[in-house]
Amino acid sequence: MKKKEKQKLGFALCGSFCTFEKIFGVMEQLAQTYDMTVIMSPTVYGTDSRFGRAADFIRHAEALSGKKVLKELKEVEPFGPKALLDLLLIAPCTGNSLAKLAAGIADTSVTLAAKAHLRNERPLILAPSSNDGLAGNAKNIGELLNRRNVYFVPFGQDDPDQKPRSLVAHMERIPETLLLAAEGQQIQPILY
Repeated sequence: MKKKEKQKLGFALCGSFCTFEKIFGVMEQLAQTYDMTVIMSPTVYGTDSRFGRAADFIRHAEALSGKKVLKELKEVEPFGPKALLDLLLIAPCTGNSLAKLAAGIADTSVTLAAKAHLRNERPLILAPSSNDGLAGNAKNIGELLNRRNVYFVPFGQDDPDQKPRSLVAHMERIPETLLLAAEGQQIQPILY
């Protein structure tokens, strides 16, 4: 009996560093199920923050995936013509990246990876993390909810009292969101 090949998952990270503890927990889980390629935005790849050092995040991602982290435009451009991924997850997907994706701007490794991947009519899964998700980025979320092959990890307000316009994905729901997106279905409910 032939062993089933693992699906190829692109796991792209943007700079919402406060979510990284949860994100890397999910990445560890997904590394067991998927053939994973990690993409980092220039901000993630080059920024040390109070949440950790860039070099440590890179080292951890490479250990989990068994591959070099991709950070350059030229490294992710082949995702389109060579159809290298089955699924692409952007987690966390910052407000900046949401805005770029909604406007069709592909000027970072993460946004170009998304553009190249969508060219193949394959699922792009977004896990938003934006302090202005219920303000300036609400229109971008709405725009992306209407795009074919774009799926969202369920999200909600993370701190309604202190940050009433902030939205963050329920990162623990990423695995089941990926399974459904692979079948062309949006997990429900999206908001809670």
